Amino acid sequence: MNSDSFDNKTPTPGPFGQFPEVRMRRLRQHPILRDLVRETSLAPANLILPLFVRQGRSVRIEISSMPGQYQFSPDTLVETVDEAYTHGLRTFILFGIPDRKDPRGEVALDEAGIVQESLRALAPRFPEALFITDECFCEYTSHGHCGVLHECSGRTDVDNDATLALLADQCLSHVRAGAHVVAPSGMMDGMVSAIRKRLDEAGYESIPILSYSAKYASAFYGPFREAAESPPQFGDRSSYQMDPANSDEALREVALDITEGADIVMVKPALSYLDIIRRVKDRFGVPVAAYNVSGEYAMVKAAAAKGWIDERRIVMEVLTSIRRAGADMILTYFAREAAGWLR
Repeated sequence: MNSDSFDNKTPTPGPFGQFPEVRMRRLRQHPILRDLVRETSLAPANLILPLFVRQGRSVRIEISSMPGQYQFSPDTLVETVDEAYTHGLRTFILFGIPDRKDPRGEVALDEAGIVQESLRALAPRFPEALFITDECFCEYTSHGHCGVLHECSGRTDVDNDATLALLADQCLSHVRAGAHVVAPSGMMDGMVSAIRKRLDEAGYESIPILSYSAKYASAFYGPFREAAESPPQFGDRSSYQMDPANSDEALREVALDITEGADIVMVKPALSYLDIIRRVKDRFGVPVAAYNVSGEYAMVKAAAAKGWIDERRIVMEVLTSIRRAGADMILTYFAREAAGWLR
């Protein structure tokens, strides 16, 4: 046997050294086989549906910049959750739109407030559901900022420490009304610690905190501000939300929140911050939420309405990418449709 014929019978080293060259396409030929080797799973249990609720009865007002999303009154909210149940959804986050506002947002603490009323309507009807409440003041303040204002260094800004006490009281009020998880979103320093202390003192040690730990000062929130009727009346929120250019800072924010007692941490928005989701998951290994926000939703809806994209395929690809980046749960306005497609 000559050397040429021997060499021809020797397996060609592949990308993994001692193994022969691998034909990757073999695993893509059959749809069931593709499912068997899929690395990232997506299920209704991974999805959280955001819901906007306001005072009144029989209210169902479509949000112009978010087609298919609505402001509900408590009675129509119950109907919507009931319908979402049929698609396998069990987790919901509530955003309240009050019938009055004030400079300090103290209407958020009213035991007869809109979120509190909604929780009391929902909890008995859906005992197996999980209800999360967004904890912030932008919807409740007359100026649209996320807390109490004061003059600082010659400019008006949110008073961090004065806001903490109100935020802790807001959380306690929601828990007493039936919230299973509280989700502070105002990016105040020390917010998790203040809330944890207040809940524990009141006997609610078992209530988890889902902290918006890395919330960026993003342009993707525009449609949400119409939905929640919460645009700032002056300036922006860059003094308390994060600079989109920063990545290491997000890890410091998450580390602080975990130290203070956060049970779940969130990255918001999702699509432009997939790298942040991955870094947070790899560094800390805690449950991570990601918010597929209103601007991301609106862009898909607008392109689909023009016929430029296949909405269903785009949505499933987007949500899968967020899961692949490391998110355990996704807050998304597509939750109802995606859950139906996944069943």
